[in-house]
Amino acid sequence: MGEFKVHRVRFFNYVPSGIRCVAYNNQSNRLAVSRTDGTVEIYNLSANYFQEKFFPGHESRATEALCWAKGQRLFSAGLNGEIIEYDLQALNIKYSMDAFGGPIWSMAASPTGSQLLVGCEDGSVKLFQIIPDKIQFERNFDRQKSRVLSLSWHPSGTHIAAGSIDYISVFDVKSGSTIHKMLVDRQYMGVSKRKCIIWGVAFLSDGTVVSVDSAGKVQFWDSATGTLMKSHLIANADVQSIAVSDQEDSIVVGTAEGTVFHFQLVSVTSNSSEKQWVRTKPFQHHTHDVRTVAHSPTALISGGTDTHLVIRPLMEKVEVKNYDAALRKITFPHRRLISCSKKKQLLLFQFSHHLDLWRLGSTVATGKHGDTLPLSKDADHLLHLKTKGPENIICSCISPCGSWIAYSTASRFFLCRLHYENDNISLQRISKMPAFLRSAVQILFSEDSTKLFVASNQGSLHVIRLLEGSFKHLHTFQAQSGTVESMCLLAVSPDGSWLAASGTSAGVHVYSLKRLKLHCTVPAYNFPVTAMAIAPNTNNLVIAHSDQQVFEYSIPDKQYTEWSRTVQKQGFHHLWLQRDTPITHISFHPKRPMHILLHDAYMFCIIDKSLPLPNDKTLLYNPLPPTNESDVIRRRTAHAFKISKIYKPLLFMDLLDERTLVAVERPLDDIIAQLPPPIKKKKFGT
Repeated sequence: MGEFKVHRVRFFNYVPSGIRCVAYNNQSNRLAVSRTDGTVEIYNLSANYFQEKFFPGHESRATEALCWAKGQRLFSAGLNGEIIEYDLQALNIKYSMDAFGGPIWSMAASPTGSQLLVGCEDGSVKLFQIIPDKIQFERNFDRQKSRVLSLSWHPSGTHIAAGSIDYISVFDVKSGSTIHKMLVDRQYMGVSKRKCIIWGVAFLSDGTVVSVDSAGKVQFWDSATGTLMKSHLIANADVQSIAVSDQEDSIVVGTAEGTVFHFQLVSVTSNSSEKQWVRTKPFQHHTHDVRTVAHSPTALISGGTDTHLVIRPLMEKVEVKNYDAALRKITFPHRRLISCSKKKQLLLFQFSHHLDLWRLGSTVATGKHGDTLPLSKDADHLLHLKTKGPENIICSCISPCGSWIAYSTASRFFLCRLHYENDNISLQRISKMPAFLRSAVQILFSEDSTKLFVASNQGSLHVIRLLEGSFKHLHTFQAQSGTVESMCLLAVSPDGSWLAASGTSAGVHVYSLKRLKLHCTVPAYNFPVTAMAIAPNTNNLVIAHSDQQVFEYSIPDKQYTEWSRTVQKQGFHHLWLQRDTPITHISFHPKRPMHILLHDAYMFCIIDKSLPLPNDKTLLYNPLPPTNESDVIRRRTAHAFKISKIYKPLLFMDLLDERTLVAVERPLDDIIAQLPPPIKKKKFGT
């Protein structure tokens, strides 16, 4: 593997925003997740749970509801009173519409996906018709006395249930009038509470309405008579969310104590056709409130204040028998928030509304393998660059020479020139940036820091030449075949001859920067690209996909390399393919052309192409052989994959020079320490 001096960086004070709501789309097997800062993320569950798209947050957008509608259309609503539709191709907001009912607390699409229902602060329930390219107001239902916090359609589309404070209403969709109003018991552990908040409702085909409330109860109601059939007290705090499976034989609920409960419809006796709802399994994978849950055909999905997206498989529905191996807990975004200037040993950290620039520390001490060396010079916080306005930063990058910083929001593009004088740093903002650079989704500098490449959300790629204190627009590569899909990943060759760009489904395109035209397109693959890079000297493009496959494509020859064909013929080790976090960065050793360096959140790997691939009988995570073994034995037990799991969770890792690595870690305990305190639960013996 080679010996490296490693800078272990733990001062990236990144805390993900809490999860507010999730929405599962059964047709595309995709999951939409909204966070408390207004960010919306799209996960492709068929592509190894990869986060393939995201929409940046906004200070005024506190999303309270999220849902899919007919034609793979995604809507959200929140406390600013607006309904938003997202453009899943251009990765921006298609439009927003005021519902004129004050803050919106709940939203639900009809079973056919052609109508949208929202519940508002003023007690109104509003029905919208979903038409091509927009939505249109249809009518109001009977106004309630308090805010409408939850909504659910009957599967037939003829009735809806609405949860408010202290009662549940059942509406007739055709007339918009209230049929039943079911009062909820305020009793909680024998004590009468002032209010009982209905946090969630679910309307089943047989007319049963299931509600969850702030008294810690899950209750089953008969909507025909308006009477309570069954009540389950499951928590000493609020039950905040509910979701039902498509077959209506399984219900998942989440509580403010961090517990997820599973209810199943089971037969009363072995030979009886009569069935009843039974609480079967509690899961404790969260430390804080479970604000939202979803139910896919094979898994229970939950998210909340602790920022984790947890996907718990139902073992009776999946083939994998290893329970813990199948559990997914996604904490960090599947995109890079860190860029590096190797020449000046600088790290640029991206946050929602600011950028931090740090200079790495240094040491003159030496030691043996595994030693921690004392710093002769501490790391310096050089710059805190705060954005103006309410929009979140989409992407950012620092040039390899350390003299340029570029970043983008949804409406503006910023380019800054840095000047260093001894230990002082000054910032010059370049003015009059062109409008076509707005809403950039990816930014990259050339290796010699003379060019800037900007991928717009309309599918085009802009090439900018950087001058001493200004810039010049050189060329724009237009989107291929009329598509407007955003290119989310960029890679440039070290010699500045080639630029590779990848979207979520349009494949990888390679452009010639000398002839300024499309050179070739890499053969299409079923899974999205998670990382890519172009090797020096050979100009081979190495591509990692979400199913953990790694390909090497020769740009000059326009074909896969011999090594890549050998890998695909033999196949990767089964433990390599079972990893559940995507590769997020690829780099190369300047003096060892046969080495490929890559990492995900929990391992760093060097692939040595000169060594044989491991088979399934070989240990993949092979410890270093004893030093007293002969060279013949060491060579016989060696294989191409050298893996280290020392650094985790690993957000970024790269070579600074041929003997030095930088690793940016973000321990989960540090994130939890910055969250609000969870509900304290009494434990036996304390």
